[in-house]
Amino acid sequence: MTRAVFPGTFDPIHLGHIDIAQRAAPLFDELVVAVYDRPLKSLLFSPEQRLHMVQQAFDGDDRVRVSMFSGLIVEFCREIDAQVIVRGLRVFSDFEHEFRMALANRRLAPEVEVIAFITHEEHSFLTGTTVREIASLDGDVSSMVPEHVSEALTKQFQEVGSDAVDMTSLRD
Repeated sequence: MTRAVFPGTFDPIHLGHIDIAQRAAPLFDELVVAVYDRPLKSLLFSPEQRLHMVQQAFDGDDRVRVSMFSGLIVEFCREIDAQVIVRGLRVFSDFEHEFRMALANRRLAPEVEVIAFITHEEHSFLTGTTVREIASLDGDVSSMVPEHVSEALTKQFQEVGSDAVDMTSLRD
């Protein structure tokens, strides 16, 4: 049985993430979408909220299992007997970062392969940061995230305010 892991913070999950998972799932016996519980970056949603949104995104898809993980992704792979890590590449600058991570993971766990999927063009601009910033400014993210995520973003920003997001340049 070949099991693959698609890890991320998913803050929030967006259509680019879902596209990568749906394209990867048929290639493996099981795809585990793994939600990282405590990244070093500040997040809008709690681990439980992110896990729930990811579960909803793949509800009814028997090829995908959703799980939370802590620590090193290669250790999680060993724990669940996964042989592959799935990553997504949007733009050229992603390659350098993903390449370095893949080499580090290979050093730690040579038995775990990394496979990178090139995003579809229509998702190449999508990042969690972009989605959060647009939503925080009352922008329409319905073409970027599933409906339940759009609703969660609206509710979250009503509770925490738009200052909870580091802005890039969409306001300028």
